[in-house]
Amino acid sequence: MPDDAVPTAAAPTASASTGDAARDDWWRDAVVYQVYPRSFADSDGNGIGDLRGVTDHVEHLAALGVDAVWLSPFYPSALADGGYDIDDHRDVAPELGTLADFDAMAAALHGRGIRVVVDIVPNHTSDRHRWFVAALAAAPGSDERDRYVFREGRGPDGAEPPTDWESDFGGPAWTRVPDGQWYLHLFAPEQPDLNWDRRDVREEFLTTLRFWADRGVDGFRVDVANLLVKDLTEPLPSLAELAALTDGEHPYEDRDAVQEVYAEWRTLFDSYDPPRMAVAEAWVPAHRRARYASPQSLGQAFNFDLLTAPWDAGAWRGVITENLDLAAQSGSTSTWVLSNHDVIRHPTRYGITAAAGQPNAIGYIPAFGVDPTITVDEELGARRARAATLLMLALPGSAYLYQGEELGLLEVADIPADQRQDPTFFRTGGQRLGRDGCRVPLPWTSEPPSYGFSPADASAPPHLPQPAWFARFSVASEAGDPASSLALYRAALALRRELGGLGRGEGLAWEPSSPAVVHVIRPGGWHCLTNFGPAPVDVPAGQVVLASAPLVGGRVPTDVTVWVRAGQR
Repeated sequence: MPDDAVPTAAAPTASASTGDAARDDWWRDAVVYQVYPRSFADSDGNGIGDLRGVTDHVEHLAALGVDAVWLSPFYPSALADGGYDIDDHRDVAPELGTLADFDAMAAALHGRGIRVVVDIVPNHTSDRHRWFVAALAAAPGSDERDRYVFREGRGPDGAEPPTDWESDFGGPAWTRVPDGQWYLHLFAPEQPDLNWDRRDVREEFLTTLRFWADRGVDGFRVDVANLLVKDLTEPLPSLAELAALTDGEHPYEDRDAVQEVYAEWRTLFDSYDPPRMAVAEAWVPAHRRARYASPQSLGQAFNFDLLTAPWDAGAWRGVITENLDLAAQSGSTSTWVLSNHDVIRHPTRYGITAAAGQPNAIGYIPAFGVDPTITVDEELGARRARAATLLMLALPGSAYLYQGEELGLLEVADIPADQRQDPTFFRTGGQRLGRDGCRVPLPWTSEPPSYGFSPADASAPPHLPQPAWFARFSVASEAGDPASSLALYRAALALRRELGGLGRGEGLAWEPSSPAVVHVIRPGGWHCLTNFGPAPVDVPAGQVVLASAPLVGGRVPTDVTVWVRAGQR
């Protein structure tokens, strides 16, 4: 093989499964692909992706080689928060299809060896949910209101909110209703928080979990899993006082009692054969994460540390070491994530050439796309993203991919204000651009106006505008290009399976290397080396089976990852 060649591997043509279809613990090393349904594929031309659109593209997912699909919310919603404001947790939004469409999609995915994971959103409902409608119609102190978190206001006439807490999307965390009471919403006002001290709230979600598990759903991603249980005993602390609280003391974040909820869920999950899996979205300190990932709780928890880690060898070594240790403590496996529906796509993140505030929380790039001093080196970002992907996929544990990352999609920053949808943008007066830029509908072909997202005779444009440069990132344009991002992902996932499940187990050894290099060895003598430094480095002895970019003179250049089979040439 020439020095500068990038090895490729044939894409799988049968099942995307690792070959261990009967494994109950499939999730421990699975590659899970997140589908944001409204932006994946539009089958009926209304400009909104739908469940039939997913069904239509099952072969793309099978050819990619993923083990499971996680679907972001597809439930009835007014879309105050991209579908996370849910009217009915046991139905499908009419614009996305029907329960029959869900069943057909699940059957098509299962038929190709791909499991199905759905989003569960237990912290809140929408303000159109039957329970909240009843709460507003009932009197203060009523049973209906007690399902949510209602409080009297401060001041002589109760005109001030109960606390000065802020919503995660900006603005106050309390909204006043006509009779003078205030209700808590840690997110948008259209997302009132539930009272998880109530038995009927707990039973409602047990019923919801059974509903989807009985339809054949294989697992659940639990939204903001750390926020459910609250202690709002008076007097409530101020925003400043919250910052001084220690583990377990916060009135609504990561309280110990939330594990009682998940222990009950685990009993339900384990009553199925095979047991249903669950993964917690819990933005908590690393030392608290293992509680959510334990076998007595949800069983797995997202590790988001790579979302905020700089492109630096030391930072990556630290993240990998800490999270493998946490996985050992919990008895679970680590989860690796580079992009999702809440953060800037990683090719853009790695290409930002000036500090832009908090790098990757929900819409927290205050001036990204607005401040002319903040630029993105797209070539640099793409190169580092490819290297990061190969390093991530070589690590023990499971990997969660976000739709479009297999195409190397960049963040779409220049969406007109009147076409944005994220509440973060509006509640901060445009100071935070929000998450719309990573949720733009996918390009399947290179032909405008919708790049294959919608049928040619669509009655409406895509719900978020697609830029013209999407044409060169389409599935159709990349499918035949051996140097494309899509080809790299297909090759990497095929090799991951060929190696007997590269993510299997927690076995990982560190090869001594320079400070600018991350070099790990996996069982069977497989080496993964990433060069974060400016100078080329030697390739480990053996056969290079995959590289994120061409080698130069037989050496690994800057911002490149190689996979090497030791002892072979």
